[in-house]
Amino acid sequence: MLVSLLVNFATLLMLGAVLYAAPSPRLNPPAVPFGVRVPPDRADAPEVTEQRRRYRALLTPIAVVLTPTALALGAVLDSVLVGAVAAPLLCAVAATLWWNAHRALVRAKERGNWYGQVRQGAVMDTSLRTDPVRLPWLWVVPSLVVLVVTAAAGAFAYPDLPATMPLPERGVGGTAHRDVATTFWSAFGLVLVQTGVTAALVGTAAAVLRARPDLDVSRPRSSVARHRRHLALTVRALLGTGALLNLMLSGLSAMMWSGNRSGSLLLLVVGGPLLLAAAGSAPAVLRAARPDGAAGVEAAEEDSGLVARDDDRHWRAAGTVYVNAGDPAVLVPRRVGRGWTVNLAHPRFLAGSGAVLALALAAAAVHLAVGSG
Repeated sequence: MLVSLLVNFATLLMLGAVLYAAPSPRLNPPAVPFGVRVPPDRADAPEVTEQRRRYRALLTPIAVVLTPTALALGAVLDSVLVGAVAAPLLCAVAATLWWNAHRALVRAKERGNWYGQVRQGAVMDTSLRTDPVRLPWLWVVPSLVVLVVTAAAGAFAYPDLPATMPLPERGVGGTAHRDVATTFWSAFGLVLVQTGVTAALVGTAAAVLRARPDLDVSRPRSSVARHRRHLALTVRALLGTGALLNLMLSGLSAMMWSGNRSGSLLLLVVGGPLLLAAAGSAPAVLRAARPDGAAGVEAAEEDSGLVARDDDRHWRAAGTVYVNAGDPAVLVPRRVGRGWTVNLAHPRFLAGSGAVLALALAAAAVHLAVGSG
């Protein structure tokens, strides 16, 4: 019961804090409050401030009521799934409040003709193609080392493995172990997942390096310097996270091969790398998003007098989904949160989605075959 209480409390507390801070300009591009493009001098307009205040004023009492209710039910039922049910409810409330704020700002922008008296423009830096930020291949080495060592250890242990192995699964009553028949696919399934994780994160890092930059048209040179620093730190965070995920999968493979069913060891093997990944990635990305690293360039650069173009027509779902078949970019800067999102109308994304779906179906078929065996 104590474990369920702590897990539910931690889950809802962290989620509530994230949702409460979601409208902050520190977590989103300042000129797109609630996913609505506005001129920079309107980023802190009274209408924007009022919507942030309203969002938090309505979210807080709902979270205050929902959290203790979920904790009490989780304690009575001795299940962490209560928190897993309460979390989507809280997210749904926050999404509704976000949508209402988004629509209110759209109406305020149209009513006040915020873009009527400004000069809109776009900026491009060709040096990001002629002299791009390179993929730091040395940061891929730890993931590959963990993968190779795990595969070698599995190959060494495979001849002596028992006829069945325990596979940990999370259920209503906690973590349970299901014995599966020892085959190549079951023994090396997590090693194959490691291979997929490594390839996916290296591919993501390469795609991020070629993603469209979020450049400030008023001070393009300083924003390019900031963007380069952002790219370098973000890619290193991605590749470092890949090494930690591989380490977690390696530990799970070792537990499965040895037949170890220790719940405390499982918690350490899974929780340790995930906490390290979160601790290492979040500060790096947030620090890269701050403009202070380019302060010297920005101070010497004159304001161009331009503002970013109003492109609201290409964004859906309150500024979270980008759809533009005429845009050659696959990845574009996000409006909600930091980083990038995909252009859902791009042919490469559609083809890649089809390939991922096919792989997922193949993996599911393999999993069913292993389970039935």
